[in-house]
Amino acid sequence: MNGPPPSSFPAFDVSKSDKTDALTVVGLTVTYRMRGRDREVLQDVSFRVRRGEAYGLVGESGCGKSTVAMATLRYLPRNGKVKAGRISIAGQDIATLDADALRRLRANAISMVYQDPSRALNPSLTIARQVTEAFEAAGATRADALARTLEMLRRVRIAAPERVMDSYPHQLSGGMQQRVVIAMALASNPELLILDEPTTGLDATVEAEVLDLVAQLRRELGTAVLFISHNLAVIGRMCDRVGVLYAGKLVEEGATQDVFAQPRHPYTVGLLRCLPSPGRSKDIDRLDTIAGSLPLPGSVTQGCVYAERCRLADERCRREAPPPYRVNAAHGDQMSRCHYHERAIELPRIASGAAANGASPAIAAAKMNGSPLALRAAHLSKTFHVSGGPLRAVDDVSLELAAGETLGLVGESGSGKTTLAKLLLGLLAPDEGGVLELDGTPLPPRVTGRNDDQVKSLQIVFQNPDSALNRAHSVKRLIGRALSKLGALRGPAHDARLAALTAAVRLPERYLGVRTRQLSGGLKQRVAIARAFAGDPRVVVCDEPTSALDVSVQAAILNLLADLQRERGVSYVFISHDLHVVRYVSDRIAVLYVGRLMEIGPAGAVFDGPHHPYTEALLSSVPTLDGNGAELARIRLSGDLPSPAAPPSGCMFQTRCPRKLGAICEQQDPPFVEAGGEHRIRCHIPVDELRQLQRKPQRA
Repeated sequence: MNGPPPSSFPAFDVSKSDKTDALTVVGLTVTYRMRGRDREVLQDVSFRVRRGEAYGLVGESGCGKSTVAMATLRYLPRNGKVKAGRISIAGQDIATLDADALRRLRANAISMVYQDPSRALNPSLTIARQVTEAFEAAGATRADALARTLEMLRRVRIAAPERVMDSYPHQLSGGMQQRVVIAMALASNPELLILDEPTTGLDATVEAEVLDLVAQLRRELGTAVLFISHNLAVIGRMCDRVGVLYAGKLVEEGATQDVFAQPRHPYTVGLLRCLPSPGRSKDIDRLDTIAGSLPLPGSVTQGCVYAERCRLADERCRREAPPPYRVNAAHGDQMSRCHYHERAIELPRIASGAAANGASPAIAAAKMNGSPLALRAAHLSKTFHVSGGPLRAVDDVSLELAAGETLGLVGESGSGKTTLAKLLLGLLAPDEGGVLELDGTPLPPRVTGRNDDQVKSLQIVFQNPDSALNRAHSVKRLIGRALSKLGALRGPAHDARLAALTAAVRLPERYLGVRTRQLSGGLKQRVAIARAFAGDPRVVVCDEPTSALDVSVQAAILNLLADLQRERGVSYVFISHDLHVVRYVSDRIAVLYVGRLMEIGPAGAVFDGPHHPYTEALLSSVPTLDGNGAELARIRLSGDLPSPAAPPSGCMFQTRCPRKLGAICEQQDPPFVEAGGEHRIRCHIPVDELRQLQRKPQRA
């Protein structure tokens, strides 16, 4: 197959693109002024988004995805500038627009939805005031804006929109806030909608609702979408075409089906291999990872920008920058900036097929013979008193965690996962009647009543290391302080333990003297894990430890947690919205709904079924890359979670259950029934009937 000559050219015919495209980006080079130098953060980026098309932009944090969005809006920070290239929206070159024309373009032709809706909404204004403002900016009267706001909130499937209009942002769930932001973005019927990580903080069902909404509105309004995300499965579900950015360069582009099925750049191959796909388990094989890290902006002056991390690279790659090779793929042209794009799919793996070293002999024997319990919780409940009334956030939950075992904890936001974790850690005291035991010994309900051994035996790794680590302290001080407090180590023993701990979490020694604000997200999380392991814990609660990380960093952290478990026999309670991650790391899974345990059992049994109708809905919401999810039609749950302050009678799930039987579900709380192999389901529907129902794909 012949590639192009070594001269650079765009991946499409620019002369034919502007009139038919919602967005055209040609040869875009953007620089940021840093420490007295202009550093290129985007280099010669060219792509287009056709009218009505969804185009995905993927890559690790720092690759330039958000810079593309900011440049498109002509909204770069003060130290940023477009050095070269052209950006056209609906045929208009945005660089030629004066301030008034640019304002009109932003008001009428282009809208953006950001990752964190809480930051996009003014906490001091009602939803009505904020959404009507978007219509008023387009010329509507106050009365007309209010009427159109009500209509738009209904269009984005917000229940009881009149009540929501009178609410403030903090009174709405994350999914509801994101729908409000989308309503504001669509107020002007834009030709181009930019979505910058719009579902990162959302649970599976809300993410699916938001994605369904975007797809529906795109069909209804013909809006083009530029979708920026590090979630490849979401891009696979939503986008017609995809571009892969690395260190400011577009290294691969094509139809999403072609790029994900037959990637032609080693970086794309690496990203796809980092994903914990269905059927994989930490006990069977390790996730592949991408070695190294992104180069500093502007530091690569010759050769391929990916050469230092690529396992196919040779001297040619370091000497000659690869041009954009184009090939005819199944669904159109596919472009790759790789000299060896024809064999990129053959990229050697870093990780071996089997889990590294396997479990320690002691742990393996314990698992075969039945591990002793590390932690036992019986009849845990937690009632808060809000506005003078009781609110039961956790309701009669019983769990057991064996030594060396991982228990996955899943459920929508508001289901009580974090509250349950705080009860286990002693940060909250359970209601009367609750029992906690560590290694068979009663555990005081509050951490203040626990002895030093009990405190260091239960530790936590938080979702956001930025909030958990003091940015002003060095890595050495943060980990060293934990060693002093939890391990009571001093002098040479302290230093030796610090070195061993940083080596265990794969944290290079050169980072010990730096402050955490100077570290990447993955390195910060390694520091947080090292601190949690400072006292040789028996149980570690992992509360969404990878949700904010790129897939490459996520794979490295998941491998690290699995290695530490094999080496030290530690047990994990792993909380996550990402059900693929949960299945990969977990031995058993517990499903929570409004504080109630609805299902618990071995990971394979819970995922493969039969499962509780709520679990079934969660699983149907998860996008997949391998096509297996195509057999599972989306089960859309009506309404939001009921309030724990006013729970429904009978089964907690009966107000949203698509398989509701009738009066028995409304009047009687279902008991747990055995589904075989320590798998239990709390449902009135017999297990055999659930098994038959769930064998058949349901209509969406």
